[in-house]
Amino acid sequence: MITEITNNDLSAALAAPKAVVDFNATWCGPCSMLAPILEELSNEMDGQVAFFGVDTDENQALAIEYRVESIPTLILFENGQPVRQTVGYMPKETLKNFVEGK
Repeated sequence: MITEITNNDLSAALAAPKAVVDFNATWCGPCSMLAPILEELSNEMDGQVAFFGVDTDENQALAIEYRVESIPTLILFENGQPVRQTVGYMPKETLKNFVEGK
């Protein structure tokens, strides 16, 4: 399950031991292509990694804070700290490797 972030409040993601935050927008084609893959992976990795979605149009302060210039941007947080970031669509196996640090 992907938890949607609202009101520029990233506290739930920062509180998770490991979290993937997807910065996206409803009008973004690659974001729409990536969404079902993220949903599938979030179900497979339930209990290991928390998944969050941030609509950059509705949460501009977060997009600015994390210097999101292109979407989709995925940031992996561990213990509240950003440890990896990637931009653009990726197939499921590549995304899983990103989350696992491979």
